[in-house]
Amino acid sequence: QVQLVESGGGLVQAGGSLRLSCAASGGTFSSYAMGWCRQAPGKEREIVAGISRSGGSTYYTDSVKGRFTVSRDNAKNTVYLQMNSLKPEDTAVYYCAASAAANNYYVTRNVPGYDYWGQGTQVTVSS
Repeated sequence: QVQLVESGGGLVQAGGSLRLSCAASGGTFSSYAMGWCRQAPGKEREIVAGISRSGGSTYYTDSVKGRFTVSRDNAKNTVYLQMNSLKPEDTAVYYCAASAAANNYYVTRNVPGYDYWGQGTQVTVSS
């Protein structure tokens, strides 16, 4: 079973940047597709970005394309989310997630597809 721990959240002004990290343990990291999801108060959890086992395939929800970048370092068992040009509507708790993937190219693109979750890290963007 995979354990996931996020870090890097915080308070930032609109237009600023943050880099989230998620450290994985307890499993074979390179066998999991990884993703970042977020949940704002009163809203459903939504997928933000996903990355395949090898890192060669990625997915972004439309609202973050061109601003967020997901990456992974399989040697360090870590996945990252670089967030630039942040907007107040990006304010949410951000969760790291892992899903068992059948091949090196598959990216999980929906919340129910993930099997393991971190505890979340708060990102607050002030206007």
